[in-house]
Amino acid sequence: MQKYSFKDDYSEGAHPEILKVLTDTNYIQTIGYGEDEFSEKARELIKEKINNQNVDIHFATGGTQANLIVISSILKPYHSVIAATTAHIEVHEAGAIEAVGHKINTVETKDGKLSPDLVKGVIDYHTDEHMVKPKMVFISNSTETGTIYSKKELTELSEFCKKNKLYLYIDGARLASALTSEKNDLTLKDISELTDIFYIGGTKNGALLGEAIVINNDELKEDFRFYLKQKGALLAKGRLLGIQFLTLFKDNLYFQLAEYANKNAKKIADAFKSKGYSFLSEPATNQLFPILPDELINKLHKKYDFYVWSKIDEKHSAVRIICSWATKENDVNAFIDEII
Repeated sequence: MQKYSFKDDYSEGAHPEILKVLTDTNYIQTIGYGEDEFSEKARELIKEKINNQNVDIHFATGGTQANLIVISSILKPYHSVIAATTAHIEVHEAGAIEAVGHKINTVETKDGKLSPDLVKGVIDYHTDEHMVKPKMVFISNSTETGTIYSKKELTELSEFCKKNKLYLYIDGARLASALTSEKNDLTLKDISELTDIFYIGGTKNGALLGEAIVINNDELKEDFRFYLKQKGALLAKGRLLGIQFLTLFKDNLYFQLAEYANKNAKKIADAFKSKGYSFLSEPATNQLFPILPDELINKLHKKYDFYVWSKIDEKHSAVRIICSWATKENDVNAFIDEII
């Protein structure tokens, strides 16, 4: 019997509506490299959702590629980027940022989030030209541990970055889940106003692949397409990315898919809570980190795939369970039935 996977939110292909539109537009001829009519319409629609016409929007195939291009395009050779120790650029990108010559100044956090105080500690430590110069603050929303930033937290971090001449960049691989969380009070408009640059993740929210990079700071816009080309992100068939984002944002499908994933995750979280289990981080999005007895983990692994995130003690571990836009409710119910 094939195990049902709760390991990630990109195990499935793409939402049927995206496949339909890709098929329906298949024989329409367009110009290449993201300058086609579909990509332009997608950009216009995203600008409307952000409520900011003064942004540049570019499409990339994945999160690692987006992070690599954004960071390498902004920082000078002696600049570094500040990030949580759990950040994707630190843990899961095979040293991509270091490969283009930039040090990552990591910070230990309890919840995967950065604050002005944590960032200040890094700045204060780096005093002169004998050390790298921190120039960017990298955060994820939601974070790698499923937590989200409040408007107050992001505003404080944004103001601190502006005061200290630091760029603020958000990895938005799971931005949809963050913005549709019951605990969220941020909007796309807020994020555009409070950051220099961020990306809207499609790969983990119903697209075949793709991320939309949104540049808010005018200083960072010039020649960005050169960086895209140099890093292999300027696709001849750029329409394939534009069509997907046009479909996702046309009728709010992007947010509907994330709401659905969050709803199923909450159902699982409530089931764990009803049995008295605690969490590594308080559930807020489609990522859950319950702390379970190893005996139960072994039982669940017979039928379901998920990550064992970290060891808690001799008999307990934290696991990561993720629901996606395509998670079936009957599979959620069956999983819940297995919880002791």
